[in-house]
Amino acid sequence: MTETAGLILAGGAGRRMGGTDKALLLVGGYALVEHCRDRLAPQVSALAVSANGDPGRFLPFDLQVLRDDAHDQGPMAGVVAGLAWAERTGATALATVAVDTPFFPMDMVQRLAGAGGTAGVVMAESDGRLHPTCALWRRSAWPQVLAAYAGGTRSLQQVAGLIGLGRAGFDDEPGAFFNINSPADLAEAHMRAGGR
Repeated sequence: MTETAGLILAGGAGRRMGGTDKALLLVGGYALVEHCRDRLAPQVSALAVSANGDPGRFLPFDLQVLRDDAHDQGPMAGVVAGLAWAERTGATALATVAVDTPFFPMDMVQRLAGAGGTAGVVMAESDGRLHPTCALWRRSAWPQVLAAYAGGTRSLQQVAGLIGLGRAGFDDEPGAFFNINSPADLAEAHMRAGGR
């Protein structure tokens, strides 16, 4: 395992579906944040969740919470908070995953780290589609990321264009980056979770 910090991008309690905070939605009897925690923890040297709103909602999950007080700024605010945390802890990179993407590969971080050469960020790609929230951000790109964010850039892909974008292919794992955005998606996730 490299010195890579892992960050679950949970956003705010305002990210709701059916009246429930997305991070706390149950799939197979476990909250989405638990699914992500259990998949990402073995792949990284430290783990946290980025969120705004009441951080106490994550206490049952034994996760460090990085406060993202920049409401309505999207996942880029979480990446900025995560890279600042990586800088403080001495991690060489930050792996990110969205909380509503609970089936990402168990070797995602290793595969992202092995792709992209010297690019500032390596994003997962499958079926010809980029998955910007499932990415590895190199700490060396932190000053450029911060400058882009301070300048008003909020799109992960736009920032990637500024710091150098690498891609890691995951076509061998169809559906690994399935994300939950509707009640139908949630029902499908329940079926996919099976015994978990």
